[in-house]
Amino acid sequence: MKAVPLSIAAWSGLRRRALLLLGSALVVAGASAQPVAPEAPKKVLRYAFRIAETGFDPAQVIDLYSRIVISNIFEAPLEFEFMAEPARLRPNTLAAMPQVSEDHTTFTLQLRPGQYFADDKAFGGQRRELTAQDYVYALKRHYDPRWKSPQLYLLENAKILGLSELRKQAIDRKQPFDYDREVAGLKALDRYTFRIQLAEPSPRFLYELADASLSGAVAREVVEAYGDEIMAHPVGTGPFKLVSWQRSNRIVLERNAGWREVRYEEHPPAGNARLTAIARQLQGRRLPMVDRVEIAIVEENQPRWLSYLAGSFDLLEELPPEYADLAIPNNQLAPHLARKGMAMVRYPRADASLSYFNMEHPVIGGILPRQVALRRAMSLALNVEEEIRLVRGGQAVPAQSPIAPMTWGYDPAYKSEMGDHDPARAKALLDLYGYRDVDGDGWREQPDGQPLEIEYATQPDQQSRKLIELWEKNMREVGIRMRFKTAKWPENLKAARAGQLMMWGVGWSATRPDGDTFLALGYVGNKGSANLARFDLPAFNRLYERQRTLPDGPERAAEMARARDLMVVYVPYKIHLHRIFTDLAQPWLIGYHRNIFVRDFWKYVDIDPVKQSEAVR
Repeated sequence: MKAVPLSIAAWSGLRRRALLLLGSALVVAGASAQPVAPEAPKKVLRYAFRIAETGFDPAQVIDLYSRIVISNIFEAPLEFEFMAEPARLRPNTLAAMPQVSEDHTTFTLQLRPGQYFADDKAFGGQRRELTAQDYVYALKRHYDPRWKSPQLYLLENAKILGLSELRKQAIDRKQPFDYDREVAGLKALDRYTFRIQLAEPSPRFLYELADASLSGAVAREVVEAYGDEIMAHPVGTGPFKLVSWQRSNRIVLERNAGWREVRYEEHPPAGNARLTAIARQLQGRRLPMVDRVEIAIVEENQPRWLSYLAGSFDLLEELPPEYADLAIPNNQLAPHLARKGMAMVRYPRADASLSYFNMEHPVIGGILPRQVALRRAMSLALNVEEEIRLVRGGQAVPAQSPIAPMTWGYDPAYKSEMGDHDPARAKALLDLYGYRDVDGDGWREQPDGQPLEIEYATQPDQQSRKLIELWEKNMREVGIRMRFKTAKWPENLKAARAGQLMMWGVGWSATRPDGDTFLALGYVGNKGSANLARFDLPAFNRLYERQRTLPDGPERAAEMARARDLMVVYVPYKIHLHRIFTDLAQPWLIGYHRNIFVRDFWKYVDIDPVKQSEAVR
């Protein structure tokens, strides 16, 4: 190509443009050379679970710690207000409180549009909106035999029309559960509205709709994408999402960037200066306030306590009882902790610590007088006051019945044999019903002369070891030989649900402010789930079913009391105590409060990352 000479004017124009471009480049270079403002440090909430999780699928879990994680990932239609006393429900994903028929059998729920699941590859790169059908699907999953839902009893007790029949059909025909078949009791009426119809009145059914581990929305395409691996792939509409999980070791969640806009708007009870100050400080802040939650599994109390003191944890949930005298002498925060700016939050738990007897076991079970006498004797021989003093650090009160404080139906004036320690009476009962030391070796035999040996399942942590030492000591005093079988907690839970353990000690916590939660431990329809004792007494079953349909009032209270008395008399459980928890919070953890019916408290707290990092250094 022949070169064309440039005119002076053209050359001058090019030169000016080149200088302009060079000047712009210098400006950009100068700008990039300026110091860049550092990113705000991430706010990370760090604490420990004292028992390992089992997984994160609402249809497959029942343990407390898995349900805590689930409640921060998935969302139920309703939620409990964080600061309300007494407990009070409010809409969560709903536009308003449900419409409830006068007879408490029909519940109509309408969602707010514009709510989305966290991003996941199961959605094929599309943003996935929450719809009414997701709640229909989530509730149906508990009826699918494939998932063996341990919480199915809560829905079957409520008798949602048509779903139990659909489940039976799948079992009888050995076919997959038909999610596409519409049933009368559970229908999506349009994109954002669904209706639940029950076969009988359920005045407290709304509580089931405030438990994300039971009624949290689940997307069908996620379950179908992950199949049997769904326990490790929870995808919900809640404020957090799972980003890392090392089973029984470490759980990490991060803020769900696509969560809808929710502001801190809490109403503390009048006269509570601490909660009033928290609400005033945080009111109007967008939730969640922390970016990340890191949970370690620390089963032993000493490393959990020492890690908290070292600043590695921001929260010590359930102060280990052996450190109560150090941390909270006379139930007041120790001066050396107060000087560091730590906070103490002390609250009664709506729970019961109990040991169950497998009622189907030929040695420990049954309802014949001699079988009841053996369980009564063991219950009387156990020294619960000593357990509270030596094992629980004084952080509990003796139980008189299964129904716990903070729930409807609890009677603080009720006194029963369940709370007694009386070795003399225990020995007399054993003698009377033929449990005697026949061969003179110091241990009693069964009435038929066979050896009497009780096997108690336990865990390898320090508190469990102390508990079985107490059991062994107290039973030796009345001539009952015990041996102990140790396994990890999730393994014991699996065996317990299958009816394979003779005895095991667990805690049972209420998710709602109602005593039905504890009577459910004895109902025949709950065998293998709540009813680990596999108790089946027709008189109790009738009372339980009756109280369930009654509104709160004197008639229901009377039926609950009769059912409670039968559990005390037949002793399918030794109810030990009701715990009092003390949590400790570091000075950089802002807004910490515990409502025992709110598991998703992470979104309500804040972290001062500067103070946190200084403490770690």
